[in-house]
Amino acid sequence: MKSDFFKIMMIPCIAKIVLDYIEETHLLDWIKYEIDWICLSKNQSTMHLLEANPDKINWGWLSRNTSAIHLLEANTYKINWICLSLNPSAIHLLEANMNKIDWICLSGNPSVIHLLKDNQDKIDWYCLSRNPSAIHLLKANQDKIRSICLSKNPSALYLLETNQDEIDWCRLSENSSAIYLLEANTDEIDWEWLLYNPSAIHLLRDNSYSEYIFSNPAIFQSNKKEIYKQLVKI
Repeated sequence: MKSDFFKIMMIPCIAKIVLDYIEETHLLDWIKYEIDWICLSKNQSTMHLLEANPDKINWGWLSRNTSAIHLLEANTYKINWICLSLNPSAIHLLEANMNKIDWICLSGNPSVIHLLKDNQDKIDWYCLSRNPSAIHLLKANQDKIRSICLSKNPSALYLLETNQDEIDWCRLSENSSAIYLLEANTDEIDWEWLLYNPSAIHLLRDNSYSEYIFSNPAIFQSNKKEIYKQLVKI
């Protein structure tokens, strides 16, 4: 009876705990290019590769990487502050170094709306137009919206749907929330910009792509499901 309880209840729980500590992933088998370390430095799904190859890191791109804060904190002298100003996970570093902030890039950062509200004279409206957390500021300043950047904003689809003649399809191709619009207008897709879209990996597989695909976090596939199946069989 105890052994049945352990098998049914405890093993799945233990397996889930074990999986939390496993970061094993592998590159999708249809990616044929050699690794591009510059693009890879921006990719949130590749920390195990970057940590194992610190000499190949591009610190400019890494400064934008939301999963790389521990590396940036340990190497603050290598930080690119222009790129870091775009990083939603770097608020504490930015607030501690206000004199190093690039306000143009910061305007596109969804985690710093409180700073932008308090410094509206420093806002760059092109970058703010792509900021998914800035919809209330954009609504209040519609004359300052830049449609070319709004097309990249995942929170602005309702504005784009009703004004499709103002869509910039290059920027929309990068918008992870706009897949249904892209699938319905494949002739409008910009395939170079689509390379950065983690929601479009199924479209990229059957079409041409370049080494810029290494910026896309969806190119790595987790083995966790298979590992879980094996663990619960024990």
